[in-house]
Order: sequence, then structure tokens, then C-alpha cells
Amino acid sequence: MPLRIATWNVNSVRQRLDHLARFCERYEPDVLCLQEIKVQTEDFPLEKLQDMGFPHAVVHGQKGYNGVAILSRRRIAAPRKEVWCARDDCRHAAVTVGGIELHNFYVPAGGDVPDPKQNDKFAHKLQFLGEMAAWAQKDKLAERKAVIVGDLNVAPLEHDVWNHKRLRRNVGHTPVEAEHMARLWAAGGLTDVARYFVPEPEPLYTWWGYRFAQSVAKNYGWRLDHVLVTPPLKNRLKSLEIVRETRTWEKPSDHVPVVLDLK
Repeated sequence: MPLRIATWNVNSVRQRLDHLARFCERYEPDVLCLQEIKVQTEDFPLEKLQDMGFPHAVVHGQKGYNGVAILSRRRIAAPRKEVWCARDDCRHAAVTVGGIELHNFYVPAGGDVPDPKQNDKFAHKLQFLGEMAAWAQKDKLAERKAVIVGDLNVAPLEHDVWNHKRLRRNVGHTPVEAEHMARLWAAGGLTDVARYFVPEPEPLYTWWGYRFAQSVAKNYGWRLDHVLVTPPLKNRLKSLEIVRETRTWEKPSDHVPVVLDLK
């Protein structure tokens, strides 16, 4: 059957319930993957999401920070919550739905200084990305029907940011982070779905920061949110849409939804 998967860093699920309802009413995803829910698992507004049509869920949350959730209209199997870098900071949840293994990630942002010796947050980010690549290789992810979605906090390609020359020394767009992403792609035989449909050098963004008020108007964006699929699913790719309009809604998340359609 066709399957529509949406991924969205909502930057606090309880603050974006109206936005979620508005988005889901229009796009009707079968599965909704959320990052940065910023709420403990037991306080997640599950009933509100059930009212939006998602009776099945796995939530991996903590108070005030991080957290991921997978909500589904279809029955899910094998729900699990994974721990990375020996820290239970709620950055990965996975399910099987419609015979497809679905992984929802929120990779550490990495702080401001792109030096792992000076910045523990950047070291954590690189370790996390390295462990993801090692996992994909060890578990032979490329042989399975799998989708990886989420805020991976890396804009790996030149036109994934609004100004490559200006930003290539900024965390999120450094060469070492791009190399880690490339290793992940290679380890899982992964297709970068957004760039499958919209190749370089076309600019492509999913995040516009809060710090500069004109970031959306001037299109000062980054592509931090990703959809990746393994080889057995490549021939099922139908479309991918970045829903930029949500960034213009009142009190928006700084990220926008990304919607994948599988044939």
C-alpha cells in the first residue's frame, strides 16, 4: 500500500498542537515523526494526537529537552527506544509499519564551536553520527526495507545552506560533519531523498533560525531535516515535499515538515 510519512522538529509539541492539527488535516500523513518534543513521556499529549487520527504511538521524551515520538494511523510493530553515546537523552525511536522499518532521529546540535577538543557538545555530535554509521554497517541496514527520518542537524551539501562560503566553518555545515553524513549514507546504502528529487545546485532548506527576524523573507535557510531510504525502497519513491508555509504561521517552529510519499 502507499505510505505517507511526515517528519517535523516541532520545537515543543505542546506549544504546536494547533499547528500539528492544521498540518495533519491538510496533509493526512499515515505516520508522523516528531523531534524535540520537550516533554516527558508520561506528559506527552497523547489524547490530542489520538484525536487527530493517530491511535498508535511510541514516545521517547524527557522534561524540557530533546525527545522524539512516532504517531501512526496504521498499526505498528516492534516499537523501541534506542540509547546512543551511552546517554539516555531521548534521541531515537523506531517502529515497523506496513512492513517498513522506520527510524526517527534527533541528532545533537553540537553547540557553537566546531572543535571536539574545545567543545564537548560538538564531540558528542560527531560521536553520535559515527555510531549511526557503525550501526548501519553492522546491522546490514542496506539489505532491509528501512527509512531514516529526523532532524540530523547537518546541512551536508553546498546548496543546503544559503551561503556556503560564509557558513562552511559554522557547526552544522562543516566538512567533518558532511564527511560523517557521507559515511552514514554509504554504510546504509542510503538515498538522500530530498536530493533525489531536487538535485544540487538547487537551494533546498528546512530550517530558518529565530535570531534574524528576516531569515524567512530573505531565505536564509539550512537543510537540517532529512529523509533517507535503503536500496529496497528506492523504487517505491513517489515524491517528497518540504512544507515551508508552516514557518510563516504564528509562533512557528523554526523547522518545517518534510513529507515523503512511497508508492
